[in-house]
Amino acid sequence: MSLLTKEYIEKNVPKLGFGLMRLPLVEGSKEIDLEQVKKMADHYMESGMNYFDTAWMYHDGASEVAFREAVVKRYPRESFTVADKMHASFLDTPEDVERMFQTQLERCGVEYFDYYLLHALDGEKHAKNEDFGIYDFALKMKAEGKIKSVGFSFHGTTEDLKKILADRPELEFVQLQLNYYDWEFDYKEQYEIVRAHDKPIIIMEPVRGGFLAKMPVDIENDFKAADPSKSVASWAVRWVASLDGVMTVLSGMSSLEQMVDNVSYMKDFSPMTEAEVAVVTKAAKALIEAPTIPCTDCKYCIDCPVEIPIFDIFKVYNDFVNDKQVSPFKKAYAAFDESCNADACIACGYCESVCPQNIPIIDRLADIHALATN
Repeated sequence: MSLLTKEYIEKNVPKLGFGLMRLPLVEGSKEIDLEQVKKMADHYMESGMNYFDTAWMYHDGASEVAFREAVVKRYPRESFTVADKMHASFLDTPEDVERMFQTQLERCGVEYFDYYLLHALDGEKHAKNEDFGIYDFALKMKAEGKIKSVGFSFHGTTEDLKKILADRPELEFVQLQLNYYDWEFDYKEQYEIVRAHDKPIIIMEPVRGGFLAKMPVDIENDFKAADPSKSVASWAVRWVASLDGVMTVLSGMSSLEQMVDNVSYMKDFSPMTEAEVAVVTKAAKALIEAPTIPCTDCKYCIDCPVEIPIFDIFKVYNDFVNDKQVSPFKKAYAAFDESCNADACIACGYCESVCPQNIPIIDRLADIHALATN
């Protein structure tokens, strides 16, 4: 039986979850800025919220450790909840399943996980989870008290989602990528499918990796005209949080400033009004018509064999689309080393094979290089 009744969620689960995927880094390095993470965790906890979300591969495994140092060692266990995830792609044999789980408990410094997810499922990973006995292992850990609730995060097709829900009805909740930009594509249908199964929904990427935090000036002006006191990102977070059946909304915050902003409007959350929804609907239509690249900085393509900083190049391009400033765009692009700029792409296809957004990365890199160098 699941703990996650409507009454339990309303009483115990904050509307904003602290995603530990994009933590602040020490300047000039890949090392997590632990002191800033502690300040972020403190502000979040002091606001009365307590849902932390990490995963095996976030920050190359350092996210789980950062959570232990910033939260577990500094707060009583009963004062917070933590979600962790098992990604089948990191498992070579069925014997690796228990090893990964035990390592995660050690990294996080906890004896149990409040929420445990089978990570980034699609048809292929669902099959591997079955073959490796991962679902049954997670349910066994729940029976032993090492997991309180078992669910999954999803990155597949609508048909994949239907099959997983049909094959594994005992999974208690679903984590979906959902935002107002993608709503009229597959995401609305996937949301409705999960709602039809009456499972609580956790939202990831509500701001699309920052894509919905910075946009063309005319769209930003519409948001500011509607409510000058709210950040552009807040509209994206509140829009998904206003949907029925949403348990919590994860925000992958990377600075104390972002934390303070998110807490300011989510601590005492109120659903959007019809007038506010209309503002968002207008913005979504305008964004869909704009030629920006919908990259979320999920870092799945970070292992590019020639080390092209794909997200950084896309960001430089998107900034150009938003502000229409040619010289700063060309200057920013020229700052990339020639050995790893867009022209260094060898078209191996690795990035496209792992991109959850199905972006034609190879073609877009070529387009950006041509635009920046002509």
